[in-house]
Amino acid sequence: MNRHYVIVGSGVAAVHAAKAIRDRDAESDITIFGEENHLPYNRIKLTKGLFSDLHSEKVLIKKEKWYRENRITLHTASRVASIHPESQEVETADGRRVTYHKLLLCMGARNRALSVDGAGLKNVHTIRELGDADQLKASLTSGQQVVVIGGGVQGLETAWALHEAGYPVTVVEAAPRLMARQLDEASSERLRGSLEQHGVQVKLHAGVAAITGEEAVTGVTLDNGTVVPCDHVVYSIGIVPNTGLMQNTGITTRSGVVVNTHLQTSAPHIYAAGDLAELDGLVEGLWGGAMEQGKVAGGNMAAAEPADYRRTTPVTLFNAFGSSLFSIGNTDERQCDQTVSAEADGVYTKIYVKDNRLAGAISWEGAAASLIYKSAVEQAVSLEGIDLASRSLEEIMSAVESRLA
Repeated sequence: MNRHYVIVGSGVAAVHAAKAIRDRDAESDITIFGEENHLPYNRIKLTKGLFSDLHSEKVLIKKEKWYRENRITLHTASRVASIHPESQEVETADGRRVTYHKLLLCMGARNRALSVDGAGLKNVHTIRELGDADQLKASLTSGQQVVVIGGGVQGLETAWALHEAGYPVTVVEAAPRLMARQLDEASSERLRGSLEQHGVQVKLHAGVAAITGEEAVTGVTLDNGTVVPCDHVVYSIGIVPNTGLMQNTGITTRSGVVVNTHLQTSAPHIYAAGDLAELDGLVEGLWGGAMEQGKVAGGNMAAAEPADYRRTTPVTLFNAFGSSLFSIGNTDERQCDQTVSAEADGVYTKIYVKDNRLAGAISWEGAAASLIYKSAVEQAVSLEGIDLASRSLEEIMSAVESRLA
């Protein structure tokens, strides 16, 4: 069989996998199948830059010329309908059967559906693909009120984009605080204050009971009976890996497609990466993780000796509502041994310590200041000999910086 690497899906994991393959194998064929009718693009721009030109080349992961120069065949608007591991083939929706030497599954995930009455009404939106963003913008009329369901990073970035564009926005979050996965209580409360200072209403601990309206949305009913009037709903309540292609293949799935540390699935010659892949019971669902998994999976497909994927340090950089903050590593106090926090000149910072090493950090210092914390977490810098109880946070981080490699 001629060596033919096939990649199903066209997100960031797919592109970085194709590059890793080509870096190691200059001769073999590489084919990418993507369902969207666009070159692979930076998906996080859909919320961060909602009202920018999302069809600009600046949004692309790689320009068209790069695929040509690297002899990577990219099929857009091309859906793979089935996988045949026994014959090492994939079959497209239009009936083509394509043989592979190695196969990488990068179909990503879809946004978790909003399962309440009225979710199917006109002007209920979720943003996962470029077409979703286009549809939302095309349907908006000046002055219309928008409810954003979900107070995580994507929901708040969407709320900020809408607010900046002049639309009245209400954020509804079922949890007791905003960005609960990334922030502690103090940071979350501070962020809430920033939203409200900008005129965005925030409703926490507020589940959605129903979306009201006849044909189009007129309001959102919360589980306490409160009705929030609105003309549009945009929801962002998590993701669900796209595992549908695995049916009848024998490939092991749980929440996602189960992989080992080499990112191999249970089927020979088949790998998975990105929002689809589940390693040690976890689907990461992070842009940086998808990029790194693509590099490792592609490298392993083409290399004689496979490398282990090492989970990337979670990094969230948030810049909206006049707030510039970052959250790095493990910021779950329940999983850590100790925390140290401080506020100086209006800048709040908190570090998390586990096994006498820096495990995570939250700070309002801004993105540039995040590098030292990220390096310290990634290098598992020891805090041995630093009296955390008596030294200031500034002194602790100065000592940490001196120990960085």
